[in-house]
Amino acid sequence: MPVADFPLGPLETNSYIIHNASQAVAIDVGGDPAPMLSYLTSHNLRLAAICITHRHFDHIYGVYDLAKATGAPVLVPADDDALADTEAARGGIWGFPLVHDFDCQPIPLGKTTFGGMECQVLSTPGHTPGGISLYFPEEHVVFTGDALFYRSLGRTDFPGGDQATLLRAVTTVLFALPEETVAYPGHGPSTTIGDEKMHNPFCGAFTA
Repeated sequence: MPVADFPLGPLETNSYIIHNASQAVAIDVGGDPAPMLSYLTSHNLRLAAICITHRHFDHIYGVYDLAKATGAPVLVPADDDALADTEAARGGIWGFPLVHDFDCQPIPLGKTTFGGMECQVLSTPGHTPGGISLYFPEEHVVFTGDALFYRSLGRTDFPGGDQATLLRAVTTVLFALPEETVAYPGHGPSTTIGDEKMHNPFCGAFTA
C-alpha cells in the first residue's frame, strides 16, 4: 500500500495519502491540497475519507478545499471538539491565517475500514485531549500526528495538552505495536516503533 507524503502549509505539516489500487485516504491536510489532488488524479484514485489526527490549525488548513473538491467525508476526533472555537484550532494565533470552516463527523475509535483498507483508530491523547493515531496493520504503518516524532514527542503547552497523558499514550499504545511498524508523524521524518522504544530520549530505553 503506497504512502505519499506532502509537507504542506506554513509549518510544513506532513499530509499523507495512503491507498490501494482504486481508493485512498487522506490523513491531515496542512495547507493548499493541490499536490494531493494532483496525486489522486494521476493515480486514478477516489478519496474515501479525510482523517484528522487532531484539531490543530496546522493539520486542517486544507481540509475545506480537499473535501469540496472530492466530496470525501471529514472525520475528526470527538474529544477535540472542545478546541473547535479556540485559536489552536481556528488559526489566527501568531499571525497565522484563519482556518476555513468545514463539515465533519466523529471518527470512531477501534477497528474500521476506509476505502477497503483495514485500520485501527488508536486513542493517543496528550498533545490534544482527543488526539488519535491511525494504524494500518496489514501494511505495518501508523500515522501518529503530533504524538510521536522521530526522537521526540509532541508539545503539551497548548490548551488541553498534558505531558503525562501523552507519555502514557506513547508508551502503552504506540509502543505496543509491532517494532517493525513504520511511524509517519505530523512533522519531520518517519521512524519505526522499535527505534523509538530504544532511542527516544523523552521515553528512555523502553522495555515492554
